[in-house]
Amino acid sequence: MADVMYDAIVVGSGITGGWAAKELTERGLKVLMIERGPEVRHGDYPTEHQPVYDFKYRLLGDKRRYAEDYPVQQRTFFFNEASERFFVNDRDNPYTTPDSRPFTWIRGHQLGGRSLTWGRQSYRMAPLNFEENALDGHGVDWPIRYADLAPWYDHVERFIGIAAAKLNNEMSPDGVHLPPFPMNAAERDLHTRFARLFPDRPLAMARTAMLTEPLGERQPCHFCGPCQRGCSTGSYFSTQISTLPAAQATGRLTVQADSIVSRILVDDGTRRATGVEIIDRNTQAKRSVSGRMVFLCASAFESVRLLLLSATPRWPGGLANSSGALGRYIMDHHSSDLVVTTVPAKPMAHYSGYRPVPLTMPRFRNVKEKRSDYVRGYQVNGGAALQDWERGLRMPGVGVAFKNALRKTGDWSLFLAAQGEMLPDAGNRITLDRSVRDKWGMPVLHIDVAWGENERAMQRDANETLVKMLNEAGYTNVMQIPLDSPPGSTIHEMGGATMGRDPKTSVLDAHNRTHDIPNLFVTDGAAMASSSSSNPSLTYMALTARAAAFAAAEFKARRL
Repeated sequence: MADVMYDAIVVGSGITGGWAAKELTERGLKVLMIERGPEVRHGDYPTEHQPVYDFKYRLLGDKRRYAEDYPVQQRTFFFNEASERFFVNDRDNPYTTPDSRPFTWIRGHQLGGRSLTWGRQSYRMAPLNFEENALDGHGVDWPIRYADLAPWYDHVERFIGIAAAKLNNEMSPDGVHLPPFPMNAAERDLHTRFARLFPDRPLAMARTAMLTEPLGERQPCHFCGPCQRGCSTGSYFSTQISTLPAAQATGRLTVQADSIVSRILVDDGTRRATGVEIIDRNTQAKRSVSGRMVFLCASAFESVRLLLLSATPRWPGGLANSSGALGRYIMDHHSSDLVVTTVPAKPMAHYSGYRPVPLTMPRFRNVKEKRSDYVRGYQVNGGAALQDWERGLRMPGVGVAFKNALRKTGDWSLFLAAQGEMLPDAGNRITLDRSVRDKWGMPVLHIDVAWGENERAMQRDANETLVKMLNEAGYTNVMQIPLDSPPGSTIHEMGGATMGRDPKTSVLDAHNRTHDIPNLFVTDGAAMASSSSSNPSLTYMALTARAAAFAAAEFKARRL
């Protein structure tokens, strides 16, 4: 069969891969989207509403099998017996770390990637976030500023639907929003107390890629609860319900699942990417596909790994790595301890359902007044939920009196936790470990990342501040639950192919294309030059849409 030449090859089908395919096809390009995992069709979510009692292990899973196949993936809250199909097998997909520097790498290899399981909090980075690398000297300066990305934030928000309240806060810019989800009684009380005591720290519903109003054929959230199993109503944004149908509607998209890209093909003479080499996930047969440009959207670490695997004599340290920066400046968000309290609830009728979004408070540290012990800052997440009948697992008692007590309304459990920015540090890096291979014979990643003193100082302040805020607000039984999670636990890994102004210190330019190869783009989390303190997925999508529009224009002008 004759080799098909595509205008663009998109590697990955998750949050950014879907956006790249949509924008490129809508601009007239013939696109091949390659996904290493199996196909998942929208609505093919067999466990979505399956009750707990229908699972063999009541959602807890086979612990022996999990210890063998999912020792890392089972560390995340989103993994259980109902959602395990959306997480990788760790035995087939290993990675290594130094003994003293653990890293939790949560992955999903299927069509749609982690867009099927993500937490959906969606924030714009603030103008200050694009400037701080230059201001305090950490990492490399972003080659763009907020004004460059603002119209693309608008573009993405209109299409995917973001439920959010207006804040008029400089660290959490407002955008194109649907009505926010409602607060419950305990949260409204907390909001009132904090507004009186801390007017510079607005508490609001988190901004989430979840519908509160119909959008096209997608329906508003019906509060069913187990979002990580898939969403047949399309209430939350995923590739399957949003960007993929838009790209397919153009008639210019080909999707190829079960295909692992093992190498980017390059013409050394012209310094242009010419296509990719693919390994069939099931048969391990190899073949090549040709394309006039390549978009890497495989997730931050997988995109960097592919660049490292694609080294050539011109770039022996990894493709497009003349700067030596490839694999460096790895970041994640770090967490404070969990600060909790209980609040008596008024008797009420029992209810079912689950609101899929917490509270949020934008960063308030190092905005106007600067601290001496650390730079940057943290946002706060929180929420309140009624304790249900499961509180009986920890209650004393037997018999009728015990059962009657469980029929009464439980207390509110209220929590706060900070999510802090990690500084870009060249010493936090990923490389290839050629002594270990995955199921398909490719070298795995060695992840060497750890929190620094700036992160530790920020965590200490956040722990003290959150306890103090609840105490000052009048809560009397405030407890602090230590977390001390390793990097990766927030599932916001980013960096490794950072954007920058100088080709000598960065991998990508202001339009997410590699400085060394003008038709090779990286638009997932690998491109981030800093992390801010906010969830990053909305920025990934805006960067991807912007880069795709630029690439399509360059392609039509025959400059690629």
